[in-house]
Amino acid sequence: MNRIDRISAILIQLQSRRVVKAADIADRFNISLRTVYRDIRTLEEAGIPLIGEAGVGYSIMDGYRLPPVMFTKEEATAFLTAEKFVEKLTDTSTSAHYKSAMYKVRAILKTTEKDLLENMDGNIEVFKGHRRHNIADNDHIQTILNSIAKKSILCIEYFAHHSQENTKREIEPVGIFFLENYWHLIAWCHLRDDYRDFRIDRIKKLDVTTKIFTSQHPTLKTYIAQTAKEKHMDLVIMRIEKPIYSHLEQQKYYSGFVSEKEVDGMIEMTFLTTSLEGFARWYMMFGDRAEIMQPDSLKERVNHIATATLKNIDNSISLLT
Repeated sequence: MNRIDRISAILIQLQSRRVVKAADIADRFNISLRTVYRDIRTLEEAGIPLIGEAGVGYSIMDGYRLPPVMFTKEEATAFLTAEKFVEKLTDTSTSAHYKSAMYKVRAILKTTEKDLLENMDGNIEVFKGHRRHNIADNDHIQTILNSIAKKSILCIEYFAHHSQENTKREIEPVGIFFLENYWHLIAWCHLRDDYRDFRIDRIKKLDVTTKIFTSQHPTLKTYIAQTAKEKHMDLVIMRIEKPIYSHLEQQKYYSGFVSEKEVDGMIEMTFLTTSLEGFARWYMMFGDRAEIMQPDSLKERVNHIATATLKNIDNSISLLT
């Protein structure tokens, strides 16, 4: 990215949040803090009313706005792709709000970009899997998000899968996330006096109360990281041959998949797992085309299982002969 494009992008980033840290700008564009400061001075010299506070970040004076933003073709098609996902993977209200926002986005597009979206609309599709046909039926996501922002206590009727019973409880919502085809809500439960993970599709009824909670809850990211630590999750790194990667595309999510990258012509995959025993047995299905990088305890467990398996096979052959 050349400097002019970068400075324009920095200006848009500054308008996207109330305060933007110099370090965040540096990370986004992979530049030094010194370069960030120089770009900020350029914006100030161009007449942009910036406010900077040491140790806090930069902000734009209230009332200043850019003229309508012009999107590239790639950005326009990215919006269209996101619209398809929102339509299929969220609830009715969220989808409706996004469609409304997309009308506003389309309104400022150039004619060529509008034509591009019209032509591409039939070439992008997202299908619902058979496991998640009820995921968006209860239409709770926007209500939950509004309650998080307003710190409103929710009253829910919830079907607890482990006990197979319906319960009624008041909760303080912390955040939502999408995992393995379902939306989840992390909240402080007054009934259990602890944090709980609620599957949103299992919330049968949801009411916003007039009560406001004052408790200081951790962010969703902090909560999930702390939960992983408390559950003593093990970090697993393995490399697999490219030809068999497609066979693991769906299975990896059930084994704690975190990330992947290409290394030396192989796909290096990182996982967080609560069960090395279970992971070892899953690994055995394709172990002849893969290599465990860490931990050593997983290598030892796989070796033990393989040795025991060979011994059992030898014993079976002996009985046959």
